[in-house]
Amino acid sequence: MTGPAYRSRSRLFWTGFLVVTLIIAGAASYLASPDPDGLDATTRIGCQVTGNAGAEELTGHCIARSATEHPLADAPLADYALAGAGGTVGPAGVIGVLVTLVVAGSAFRMIARSKSRRDVGDTLGD
Repeated sequence: MTGPAYRSRSRLFWTGFLVVTLIIAGAASYLASPDPDGLDATTRIGCQVTGNAGAEELTGHCIARSATEHPLADAPLADYALAGAGGTVGPAGVIGVLVTLVVAGSAFRMIARSKSRRDVGDTLGD
């Protein structure tokens, strides 16, 4: 299936896919839970969380007590927000989706091109 009609339908599909993906990334990001995920909760088993002058302190025996700050904690999209600013999870989600689509699309395109070159080389070598 090739031709203008196929290309038009394909372009319409990918445009719709992009629009829906960006809407979900931008809107659904605000619905995400602000509570710690399952990994955070699991690493805190055996500890008590106490507040000390606005800071969180762990007492007891758990994995989370040995945790340190991640080297990329100050990165532009750390904590699913833009530059650590609260209320920016939507734009951060959109940026994350766009970056993912560009990287994945580029990788798939390179793989497809190398495969088509190999196929052409195989038919020329016969």
